[in-house]
Amino acid sequence: QVQLLESGGGLVQPGGSVRLSCVVSGGSIDIIAMSWWRQSPGKEREFVAAIRRSAGTTVYADSVKGRFTISRDNAKNMMYLEMNSLKVDDTAVYTCAATSWSSSYRNENAYNYWGQGTQVTVSS
Repeated sequence: QVQLLESGGGLVQPGGSVRLSCVVSGGSIDIIAMSWWRQSPGKEREFVAAIRRSAGTTVYADSVKGRFTISRDNAKNMMYLEMNSLKVDDTAVYTCAATSWSSSYRNENAYNYWGQGTQVTVSS
C-alpha cells in the first residue's frame, strides 16, 4: 500500500521561504505523477503544482507560478516544493498526492494516494 508523508511546514514571515518534502513508501513503481495541493480554512482544496514522475514535466497554478518550484528525486522516492516570496495568502495545509492512472494533474479526483498534510503559516 502506497503511503505519502509530508514534512517541512511551519511558521514563516511574509517574503520568506520554506521547503516541503513528501516521501513515498510502500511501493512507487506504478506512480506516474505527483502533486501538491493546499487548503485554507473555509476554502476548497486547490491545486498548487504537479510533476510527472518519469519526465519531470511540471505544471503550476497561476497563483504560485514564478514563486514555487516542484521537483522530485525518484531514487529517494521524494518530492519537494520550494516556496519563495511567500504571502499571507499562501497560508494553508499543504498535502501531497500521487496518481497511478491519470494525467489530469489539476483534477483532485485523478489522485488515488494522499498524504495527511503539513501546515504552512505565513505571518509576521
